[in-house]
Amino acid sequence: MLATCAFLLTAFVAIQHIAFLVLEMFLWTKPAGMKVFGLKKDFAKATAALAANQGLYNGFLAAGLIWSLATSDGALASPLQQFFLGCVIIAGIFGGITVKGTIVVVQAVPALLALVLSFAGRG
Repeated sequence: MLATCAFLLTAFVAIQHIAFLVLEMFLWTKPAGMKVFGLKKDFAKATAALAANQGLYNGFLAAGLIWSLATSDGALASPLQQFFLGCVIIAGIFGGITVKGTIVVVQAVPALLALVLSFAGRG
C-alpha cells in the first residue's frame, strides 16, 4: 500500500516537472506562461533563455523520476526514486528561499511526501 502511494505520488511529481518544462521552455512569453508566473511581457522576453534553461533542468528531474518508476531492476528503482526526489526537494527549498515561498509547497512538499512513503514502503 505504501509503495503504491509512493509510486503514484512520484508519478505526480514527475508530471509536475513535465508541466514546468512546458511552461518554462515553450509558454514563458505566451499569455498562459506569463499569467502562471505573474510576468510582464518585457521581463518574460528578457528572461526567456534563462527560463528555458530552467525548464530543461525540470525535464531532467522528470526523466529521472520516470526512469525510477519504469525500471524493472528492483535494486535500482528505490535509490533512483529517492535520489531524484531528493533533488526535487532541494530545488524546491532553494526556489522557495530565492524566488517565491509557495515553490516549497508546490514542489518540495509533494516530493518530500513521496520520499517518506518511498522509504516507508521499502519494508
